[in-house]
Amino acid sequence: MLNPVSLEFPDGSVREYEAAMTGAGLAESISKSLAKKAVAYSIDGVLRDLSDPIGRSGKVEIVTRDDPRALELIRHDTAHVLAEAVQEMWPGTQVTIGPVIENGFYYDFARNEPFTPEDFPVIEKKMREIIARGRPFTKEVWEREHARKVFQEKGEAYKVELIDAIPEDQDLKIYFQGDWFDLCRGPHMASTGQIGNAFKLMKVAGAYWRGDSNNPMLTRIYGTAWANQEQLDQYLHMLEEAEKRDHRRLGREMDLFHFQEEGPGVVFWHAKGWRMFQNLVSYMRRRLEADYDEVNAPQVLDHSLWETSGHWGWYKENMFAVQSAGDEAEDKRIFALKPMNCPGHVQIFKHGLKSYRELPIRLAEFGAVHRYEPSGALHGLMRVRGFTQDDAHIFCTEEQMAAECLKINDLILSVYKDFGFQEITIKLSTRPEKRVGSDALWDRAESVMMDVLKTIQRQSNDIKTGILPGEGAFYGPKFEYTLKDAIGREWQCGTTQVDFNLPERFGAFYIDKDSEKKQPVMIHRAICGSMERFLGILIENFSGHFPLWFAPVQVVVATITSEADEYALRVVEKLKNAGLIAEADLRNEKINYKVREHSLAKVPVILVCGKREAEEGSVNIRRLGSRDQQSLSLADALTLLGEEAVPPDLARKRLAAAA
Repeated sequence: MLNPVSLEFPDGSVREYEAAMTGAGLAESISKSLAKKAVAYSIDGVLRDLSDPIGRSGKVEIVTRDDPRALELIRHDTAHVLAEAVQEMWPGTQVTIGPVIENGFYYDFARNEPFTPEDFPVIEKKMREIIARGRPFTKEVWEREHARKVFQEKGEAYKVELIDAIPEDQDLKIYFQGDWFDLCRGPHMASTGQIGNAFKLMKVAGAYWRGDSNNPMLTRIYGTAWANQEQLDQYLHMLEEAEKRDHRRLGREMDLFHFQEEGPGVVFWHAKGWRMFQNLVSYMRRRLEADYDEVNAPQVLDHSLWETSGHWGWYKENMFAVQSAGDEAEDKRIFALKPMNCPGHVQIFKHGLKSYRELPIRLAEFGAVHRYEPSGALHGLMRVRGFTQDDAHIFCTEEQMAAECLKINDLILSVYKDFGFQEITIKLSTRPEKRVGSDALWDRAESVMMDVLKTIQRQSNDIKTGILPGEGAFYGPKFEYTLKDAIGREWQCGTTQVDFNLPERFGAFYIDKDSEKKQPVMIHRAICGSMERFLGILIENFSGHFPLWFAPVQVVVATITSEADEYALRVVEKLKNAGLIAEADLRNEKINYKVREHSLAKVPVILVCGKREAEEGSVNIRRLGSRDQQSLSLADALTLLGEEAVPPDLARKRLAAAA
């Protein structure tokens, strides 16, 4: 055998092949049925075209179309088919770039007349025709000057610019699908026929070439593609549900908050929304009171502090700088609105000598922070410029680090469970290329956090875990907590981050048992992250149908007739005395109108009172989302609703006390 290479298969077996063997040949050598299903192969985790020779030894795997890894190839190939369809139907249109993105792909086109959604049906029809042709994807490597000449002759000025930007030491790969071809890094599946028809064009948008507003405006067509129709239908259904649950729409309907141009990226909280916000803060405050000291660091600090922390160098473009209008030298200093709470907490830790006996010291703050976000990135409560962080920093010894990370984990998971989130993923982000601290320090920290992750896995089979290589903060490794909502979307919220950087920069220390100064480990942790964003997630997760304990208005007492007005007011008073948030609706409107209106406002409980209820001292209970009615005495209703309205953390305390 000439030039043999050793290949290790997923089952652990090792066999030798010639280096010139292609992925397609390898699949054929295993079985003809596998060769028919194959769309690509991987060697040492890197996907390759089936036509590529193996070339070297390594761990090899044949990738079939039903493999999750094939989904990116399906989307990549669909983008190429979109580009071919557009150029076939509108000759003279220039293609630029067409990458895979989350849940789909896009392609940017240069055309005098921008595309519109009305063009989608004919484009999709043409795409299906191209897919049905089943043309093979073939790859050629071209000389740079030849490639420039070909694309210049085609009038593809953007492709010529892309060619010029490719480093000299990289091959120029050209992928054909029949006669149509494109500049591309690859890989691709074997043919267009493997794409399938589970795709849909979604929307158009303007996009500047290379994201620079000085460059021409292009038309970007977004699409989604999936392995089968069932997956596509599920995704489209999720989008429909997401639109119904949009927190911005529900915020208007429920009168919770609004945004306006005079305050871009900051929230105008209405009474009901602010009540919910404070309810969330109160809940979190109760969860922390046993273990954390709540502090408050200044909003505005001299920029020199941010220089010391490193934020002025690493993060300046996202910070708001301020200067007073006074004439004195003191007023000419440059200050910054804090984008995060950590430097302030280090100052609080440093104030006064600390002994190892006092550690761990846990400082928490519901701190208002400000970060500049581009106007195009702002999105309701999910992406704002001013928000409140449920931030905390733990100062501890290296020996205490693992226990603290586990303690934080238990708290985070418990909070998410209280809000109904059951599917949680925890990923460990390891050292990035650019970082501070010695490799030995990173080795120790990553080893501890890996042990913590394994402990979490042993404690709960329901928790998914993973590794994000190179995604850690520049100052230390971190855990990222992602939760899945009611319609299957994932939201990254909580973090636990180990920091070697700030204690060293600020000269923070404690006195160890040998009376020596020693630098503490600093652990950053957030549970909700941005309280505003977490509230937006909750609004969409519950679609406004909040559990009774968290609803901004828990009960509305609505009268059928004015004869029940006085009784209704007494009911509201008793509800309030029982700790419930209650309102009366005594308007001269039909009861069905009142019920419908309060249901649209997502009030969880409506108590209907008429003449009979007033005489009997009873109420008729109607629940949001249910047509069933329940008639109870007022005393029983107060007991029932009072118990339902107890927050879950307080309910646990009551059970513990009763036991």
